[in-house]
Amino acid sequence: MTTVPYRFDQTSSAGEVVERWSGLAAGEESGDQVSVAGRVMLARPQGKLGFAELRDSSGAVQLFALDGVTRDFDAFRRLRLGDWVGASGEVVRTRRGELSVKVADWVLLAEARRPFGDKWRGVTDVETRFRQREVDLWANPESRRTLLMRSQLVRRMRERLWDMGFVEVETPILHPIPGGAHARPFATRFRALDMDVYLRIAPELYLKRLVVGGFEKVFEIGRLFRNEGMSPRHNPEFTTLELYQAYADYHDVMVLVEDLVSGLALDVLGSTSLTYQGRPLDLTAPWRRATLTELVAGQTGLDVSVRTPREELEKWARDAGVEVERSWGPGKLLLELYEKTTEGELWDPVFVYDYPKEVSPLARAHRDDPLLAERFEPVVAGRELGNAFSELVDPDEQLARFEEQVAARDAGDEEAMAVDTDYVRALEHGLPPTGGLGLGIDRLAMLFSDAAHIREVISFPMMRPERAEGEGRGGGEVGDDGEVGDDGEGPGGDREGGRRRGPGG
Repeated sequence: MTTVPYRFDQTSSAGEVVERWSGLAAGEESGDQVSVAGRVMLARPQGKLGFAELRDSSGAVQLFALDGVTRDFDAFRRLRLGDWVGASGEVVRTRRGELSVKVADWVLLAEARRPFGDKWRGVTDVETRFRQREVDLWANPESRRTLLMRSQLVRRMRERLWDMGFVEVETPILHPIPGGAHARPFATRFRALDMDVYLRIAPELYLKRLVVGGFEKVFEIGRLFRNEGMSPRHNPEFTTLELYQAYADYHDVMVLVEDLVSGLALDVLGSTSLTYQGRPLDLTAPWRRATLTELVAGQTGLDVSVRTPREELEKWARDAGVEVERSWGPGKLLLELYEKTTEGELWDPVFVYDYPKEVSPLARAHRDDPLLAERFEPVVAGRELGNAFSELVDPDEQLARFEEQVAARDAGDEEAMAVDTDYVRALEHGLPPTGGLGLGIDRLAMLFSDAAHIREVISFPMMRPERAEGEGRGGGEVGDDGEVGDDGEGPGGDREGGRRRGPGG
């Protein structure tokens, strides 16, 4: 058995070799020695010569081996696709013009014991690509570029928020009460305190308690968990940016969002003009602003508002294909009508604002209309990227809204919130006027990488359990590519928005 070393001294990456010695002419030797390491992605033994493409995180360079020059030449010729090697030698350009490391010494760093797929065709099988992501990342360079882009996106997001004076914080992931959003939580048992706890569905209530405590600008980038269906836009665990700014309202947050997203596009893509799924898209600020009722009226031709008689709203919703529930009021019906008829048709960036208060339990009532809430969603390419409010600051009204949620839960709404007495107590200490935002990082990464499915931008998306050969699927709830419908919402359904469930949730 080959002894694998504990470490390897790498002096140059493949990308550095290509960049530094790009000027070598065909047949020229540099006289410079390097040590490189990576995976063998192509091996071509040719008699007394051996060629292999070595790829690392920076790129690829050719290894050029010669009998009588390369130590253990016969073993080098037996290298297989996927083996990790370290190699040392002179940088040369072959007579055929290929920049190479002429291998004097080399060592096997890891053996690929499983077939690695076809380097030229990549891996296309959905099961392999996302269940064995490590194979996908090597066989499909575009997958690696997407995840690297996501990393750059998150880094620049942090840096821009720091430059704006925001403080990054961390809040609990295990919550004693599921709150901050309409969603079904994952539950577990904390044995030490003999209590049920829940993976967080939103960090909102804790972040606003920090504002009460004197942090005037706070943000958190982190994972949220929703025990619900999967679709091209939803994964049960996903990543969001959530931020709060004291002394601001939802109009201020609109400016922040358009500046942040357009700035990130410049940072990551080099332009605010991009193409998504074959259609041009311009993220340049400022973005269009339109009320929810204006947009529905423009799309459907209906004279609709939150004051429209419920029976009319119900008829229009049913005509649009909405499965109406008896407990829904006019605000919920209006929202469902918007999501069914209008949201998916909004391509260029638009702030959809002034939602019904009925469906916005954490948003402040509209200053000019008590039936509306000061809430908006940024919608791009037919989907919401986030959700934002002028935050509800009155503890008595917040308690009343929580109690309405409890009544809805008692009536069968499993996503309704509970009363969070700790949060109400915090509000009694005083929350200044505050603007808040939840922004889906997965969906933003989809937009920037031209990805049609959320799993493309997640390192390890949720997949259905592997089945033994010949085993049946069971209940039939899981699609061929791991997507799961839930409560009538199949793949492609998207009735969530921001902190109702959350982009990606």
